[in-house]
Amino acid sequence: MSSPNQPVPFTADDYRARMARAAESAAEAGLAGVLVAPGPDLVHLTGYRPVNTERLTLLVLKAGEDPVLVVPTLEAPDAEQAVGSPALTLRDWTDGKDPYAVAAQLLDADGRFGISDNAWAMHLLGLQQFLPGTSYVSLTEALPMLRAVKDAAELERLAAAGAAADATYEEILKVRFSGRKETHVAADLAALLKQFGHSQVDFTVVGSGPNGANPHHEAGDRTIEHGDMVVLDFGGLKHGYGSDTSRTVHVGEPTAEEQRVHDVVREAQEAGCRAVRPGIACQEIDRAARAVITEFGYGERFIHRTGHGIGVTTHEPPYMIEGEEQLLVPGMCFSVEPGIYLPGRFGVRIEDIVTVTDDGGRRLNTTARELAVVE
Repeated sequence: MSSPNQPVPFTADDYRARMARAAESAAEAGLAGVLVAPGPDLVHLTGYRPVNTERLTLLVLKAGEDPVLVVPTLEAPDAEQAVGSPALTLRDWTDGKDPYAVAAQLLDADGRFGISDNAWAMHLLGLQQFLPGTSYVSLTEALPMLRAVKDAAELERLAAAGAAADATYEEILKVRFSGRKETHVAADLAALLKQFGHSQVDFTVVGSGPNGANPHHEAGDRTIEHGDMVVLDFGGLKHGYGSDTSRTVHVGEPTAEEQRVHDVVREAQEAGCRAVRPGIACQEIDRAARAVITEFGYGERFIHRTGHGIGVTTHEPPYMIEGEEQLLVPGMCFSVEPGIYLPGRFGVRIEDIVTVTDDGGRRLNTTARELAVVE
């Protein structure tokens, strides 16, 4: 049994299967293997979350071979406590020894390897110096689907994170906006995310009035005024998985133009969500949402992609953008978040996380998408 407060725990077998899939995917892509540094890829594959430092920690995955985690000796006890440790072999190295010599024994001297995007340059250069015949490609480029398809336990965590973000939005509608600084509302959002179970808050965008025309505006010292449109975009991690939702509210009654722009974005967001189904390319989600905004004459004011994947990080592949031909498959999770931004005036964005099902898509955010009026 599980609940939003106690999700189904991952097991060593879960991590064993993930590492095997990664190794097999690498072989299918023509790679000699996968090299995983500390960061979200390592967490996803092993459950181990070390600090990324100058001491080399590296997971080596090769098809048909047992996974090996190279770790500093002083960190080996922590690595042994990771849930996925029974599914791999630890190979430690002590200070004063060359860690690249240890890692090199596991690599093909002329192999081409996929490597974590967030691997430190000094570690990559160390491997290249020891094995000059090797070459490397980022995992985002080589294996963009590495973390994209979620299993049932991961979907449960994402749903719980989405529900917590929804509860946060419902509560923020009760606070006063007018006369308060953006930073004050952002602090309320962060506190509510924590109250509803988030262990980490990644962002709390509060873009009031003209600041809302900047999609990634960080909450500032501007005082929110009566008559402002306010873009709210917030999320973080709960149970190790991400939330990310956007709603746009209005302080007092909106003008006819403000309501119309919001209605267009809401229709575009609905079109993007309706388009979700297995077998279509990611770019079709972007096209569906963008077509609506373009039809109403605001095409040049939709200035970002329609969505991004989400999982152990709040932004990851796949991306809902023109030119992305990766096909949707059940278990993918990503945002659908079109927007319209009128410089110097206001912006509107509406965002839900959607997961691909066997016959369509399911939203993990369910709060009202109508333009809410706040005080």
